[in-house]
Amino acid sequence: MADEARELVGQHLNYSAAFICSTCGIQFPPPAEIGDGAPPSSCLICCEERQFVPRTGQVWTTQSKMKHQYRNGFQKHEAGMYSIATVPKFAIGQRAFLLQTSGNLLWDCVSFLDEATIDIVNALGGLKAIAISHPHYYSTNAQWSAAFGGIPVYIHERDKKWSVWEHERITFWRGDELHLWGGLTLLNLGGHFAGAQVLHWAGGAEGKGVLLTGDILQVSMDNATISIMRSYPNYIPLSASHAQRIGAKLNVWEFDRIYGAFLDREIETGAKSKVSFSLQRYIKWLNSTDLEI
Repeated sequence: MADEARELVGQHLNYSAAFICSTCGIQFPPPAEIGDGAPPSSCLICCEERQFVPRTGQVWTTQSKMKHQYRNGFQKHEAGMYSIATVPKFAIGQRAFLLQTSGNLLWDCVSFLDEATIDIVNALGGLKAIAISHPHYYSTNAQWSAAFGGIPVYIHERDKKWSVWEHERITFWRGDELHLWGGLTLLNLGGHFAGAQVLHWAGGAEGKGVLLTGDILQVSMDNATISIMRSYPNYIPLSASHAQRIGAKLNVWEFDRIYGAFLDREIETGAKSKVSFSLQRYIKWLNSTDLEI
């Protein structure tokens, strides 16, 4: 069934030849869809102030090249949840999460996709849909969608302009919340991007609730606090009003644990109070004078 679905969806596309930005990991439409077979002249994501183009210039790769250097590793974190990470690190280096509920969801996305990854995911129950926190992690979502039968990809409509490959399987949703299934809810927090979203899983953490945040809430190195930024690589902060609004939106949701975008960036317990403390601290320092440092 899965093999048949892969043949039917996007069968005219050569995903292995579609150019991928080596800095952010975003996949652009295959050459047949954009014309002459040359890579794009630039990456929309990396040319914007929240990301960057390396000093050495724009570099492109493809899945056919990546398969000789990269592999995806799986890690089980708790009942019903696995992370997927590419080794060695590629592009930004985020991990994706597979949540096993009444229909499996892939939260966020990694660029590398091979037959081994597809086989393992299918052995874990396949995928019903994909949801992505923000444009920096859109990666190869068109290819992932096609590989699992043309499943929907949930992206907030406020980030539509950043979708460099706007395929027909993307669902651009509106509003503050989108209830999916199995206790999964997307929450539009904004901040890092206008359409930035996090995923609330009511059944996670033994029923105490889990928040999967990408780097919309960045779990700090102490694994006890979070921070928020407009740009992490370029050190551009968000305003105090952003922090206040994000805090107010999360205050009505119960969660005890947070899984962030990167390896080992988790708050194991007491996450809700730690997020509140972190945002209050953030606001305090934004409003402080140099005499208070």
